[in-house]
Amino acid sequence: MNSIQNLRVASEIGAVVNSVSKAIMILSLLGSRPGLTLQRICDLLSLPKSSAYSILATLEKEGLVERESGVKTYHLGIRLFEIGNLALGDYEIRRTAEPYIRRLNEELDETVHLTIPIGGEVLYIDCYESTKRLRTYPVIGVRAPMHCTAVGKAVLAYLPEREVDRIIGEKGLEQSTGNTITDPAVLKTELAETIARGYSIDDEEHEEGVRCVGAPILDYTGSVVASISVSGPVQRMPDAEIPKMGTLVARTAFEISRKLGYPRHILTRETGPHSRGPKEE
Repeated sequence: MNSIQNLRVASEIGAVVNSVSKAIMILSLLGSRPGLTLQRICDLLSLPKSSAYSILATLEKEGLVERESGVKTYHLGIRLFEIGNLALGDYEIRRTAEPYIRRLNEELDETVHLTIPIGGEVLYIDCYESTKRLRTYPVIGVRAPMHCTAVGKAVLAYLPEREVDRIIGEKGLEQSTGNTITDPAVLKTELAETIARGYSIDDEEHEEGVRCVGAPILDYTGSVVASISVSGPVQRMPDAEIPKMGTLVARTAFEISRKLGYPRHILTRETGPHSRGPKEE
């Protein structure tokens, strides 16, 4: 890349950053003073009318601001409320789960992950690593498929079947390893088995040489809002050890669920094809 191209790229990046900064200024202003017209926003923030209009049009398109057509005033949009709720939920789950997943990590000395479902995938939001030389590594901030991960299957197992079908239809069942389940019928059988035993298993389905066991975290409504897993090399997670590890993971997930207000009576309530509660040991 020559110097002219470098300057052009730098200029484009600067323009984007400047636009984002202006968008944040507008959202902050509307948060404190809702119901402003375009001209009033420009006056208060000393913004050119053309750029303010373009930014507001983009924010409106994304649902971050709303405009009252009659008086042409702007307000914060419902999408911001949804995003704020997600952020609060993420924080609450991490804060609540932290001592439990730390204890689980200390008990097993294997890597423990905490994830939340988002957009038909799971997002890793916290992790405690193993101290052993051969270990799996943290992937905080990374998304992963549901169908081939223990954390993902733990979520899928406690979703209504129509939601499972929707996720499969939108995301597909991409093959990551030779063990990945790519048949929807086989996956649904695996989800039923997950409920029966109380924990999910990733048997080298996402990454060769790595096994994981997971369990769902449910909130006060009985809805699955997160999941945890223990991951390690196959040689440290042989078949004989999986039930013991799985039971410990399921018990830990249940303790977190109870802290989030998960009611005990939902353990026996059926909602469609899946039981909506981890097994209580």
